[in-house]
Amino acid sequence: MSDNPENQPFLFEPQQAAHAAVLLVHGFTATPWEMRSFGTALADAGFLALGICLPGHGTTPADLADRRCEEWLQEVNRGYQLLADRQHRVYGVGMSTGALLLLALAEQRPVAGLTLLSPFLRLRHRLAPLVGVLRFFKRYQHRDVSEALAAHYYRERPLNGVYQIYRLIRRIRRSLDRISAPTLIFSARGDQTVDAASAHDLFHRLGSRNKRLHQFGPEVSHVLATRENPRWQETVDQMLMFFRELEQERTSGTADEKKAP
Repeated sequence: MSDNPENQPFLFEPQQAAHAAVLLVHGFTATPWEMRSFGTALADAGFLALGICLPGHGTTPADLADRRCEEWLQEVNRGYQLLADRQHRVYGVGMSTGALLLLALAEQRPVAGLTLLSPFLRLRHRLAPLVGVLRFFKRYQHRDVSEALAAHYYRERPLNGVYQIYRLIRRIRRSLDRISAPTLIFSARGDQTVDAASAHDLFHRLGSRNKRLHQFGPEVSHVLATRENPRWQETVDQMLMFFRELEQERTSGTADEKKAP
């Protein structure tokens, strides 16, 4: 685990008793730092917020290179159970690969609602479809990361990790129509990491009756969870409004049930 406390898992408690909990899942090669601002906003709004650290992250690229997507899913399930043991309702917020992991969770567990940031069914790099073979010849792909963000993201992407994402996508494609959790999706036309258009494909395949898609313009890039997103406040406001609506619907439904003879 990283020595940097900002990169470690977090649990943010609201000032008053939480009415629901939110599981926050960061993206590939990132750390829980990526979700901390969202976690703070959720706790301020009255939600118990748990940010987990996926196996192989917050350590070294070599550690991530040997991980499988099943390990990531196991950690997401563990985080869900920790919250479910304390709260009756668990929401999820996931960034990129974290969004895919939450979709896999929602197929198995009763998630109260999802906010998916830059989810995808396709990567943009032209060689990405060949990663299953390339990983045996090239272990890492270097990417430019600013000095300000290098403490929170790996500069080296393990190609086996990218292959694990493809395995995860195949799993998600098969189950999207069976996922019924209310879902709010954000994507951006300025995304240079994943194919933002595939978020529309994901949206249409999703089995939820309550689903919404918001796409930002070219001024917004891939990472939507941090303050690097110029529309960060709008993203947070829409997420909180969505979760509050779901909470209100549940409260109204419970009151109606009590009134019924």
